[in-house]
Amino acid sequence: MSDAIDHSGLPEDEILAAELALGVLSGPERAAATARREREAAFARMVADWEERLAPWAAEIDEVVPSPHVWSAIESALPAPQPRARARVWENLALWRGVALASSALVVACLGVIVYLGTLSTPAPLMASIDGGGHHHFVATVDTQRATIAVSPAAFSADATRVPELWLIPADGKPRPLGILRADRSVTLTIPAALLPHATRDAVLAVSLEPDGGSPTGRPTGPVIASGKLTNL
Repeated sequence: MSDAIDHSGLPEDEILAAELALGVLSGPERAAATARREREAAFARMVADWEERLAPWAAEIDEVVPSPHVWSAIESALPAPQPRARARVWENLALWRGVALASSALVVACLGVIVYLGTLSTPAPLMASIDGGGHHHFVATVDTQRATIAVSPAAFSADATRVPELWLIPADGKPRPLGILRADRSVTLTIPAALLPHATRDAVLAVSLEPDGGSPTGRPTGPVIASGKLTNL
């Protein structure tokens, strides 16, 4: 795997939520994460957000059907049926067919994980933890294939008089507006075609507090409360 997979910029809670949504946890780790999801609303929201982000990839994976020789191999491996146990043997064969189908489903799930992690041709999504003042305010995911950015609130507290506005700051250091965020739920913003080439690894996302409706100048007018560098997941 290579530089294309870098978790250094992602908080541990986000990684755990993603792993639970992907279904790659097992045993005590899965039990602990599931219990945490039931008792912590913020963590449950993270998991739900990851499930929503991963759903489109799952829909794009073709169904895998076992080839006929799989059935032949299973039947050959079974002991010869005894006269008094014929029905039971065929019941076992049906069970083995079910096991094979379950194995195919597992293959599909594993392919989904591989696609998500960017080991296939689809580029890995870009992530950013948007922090400031010792607080983890937002988590952002950039999908360059769909030209969208999904932003979920973490510990951000709403301001009664101003709204959080998201900015993309590429290598030239000039902030470009992306849209208004919400303190109570995730939002998905469309990245304008002119800005998409700037949404790359090491570009920065920043959040400023602006008047209702956003900055009237196209540049941050209020305080910049948080920022984070984009990195590949």
